[in-house]
Amino acid sequence: MGYKIKGAFKKGKPVFIVMVILWFILAICAVAPITVGMIDATGEDGSVNFGLFIESIYGNVNNFWDNQGKAFSAGYIDTHLKNLGIFTIGLFIFGILCTLRLMPKHEYTDVEHGSSDWCEGGEQYKVLSKNKGILLAEDHYLPVDKRGNTNVLVVGRIRFW
Repeated sequence: MGYKIKGAFKKGKPVFIVMVILWFILAICAVAPITVGMIDATGEDGSVNFGLFIESIYGNVNNFWDNQGKAFSAGYIDTHLKNLGIFTIGLFIFGILCTLRLMPKHEYTDVEHGSSDWCEGGEQYKVLSKNKGILLAEDHYLPVDKRGNTNVLVVGRIRFW
């Protein structure tokens, strides 16, 4: 199970970086106008007028610094922290779902099959050819005009669909 989590974090590193940057941008630029819009559109009976809410958000997006100041003022701070927490939890759940989606299916996912990484410094070309013959792997051919033993052991399976 450790290889699955390790593989998911390895594949998902760029996704996590983008999610953190997205969190910072949206937490600063979106949560404050939403909070200010919610408070401004709330009536005396506690109900939110949706039309006034949308109009308030539209007007608040243009006043970036005013929203930041209002969101951290006395009447708005509790709602702002609550909205920021809900936004953070939602993005965290989305990150967990992305991590689960990126998990490899088995231990050998993304491992090249048929490579000659086991040899070093061109010693594979004492037996193999770079140019022509029977294709074994990328840039590795078994020459057909070679004298001597040219037996090949193929490990793996053939899939027919």
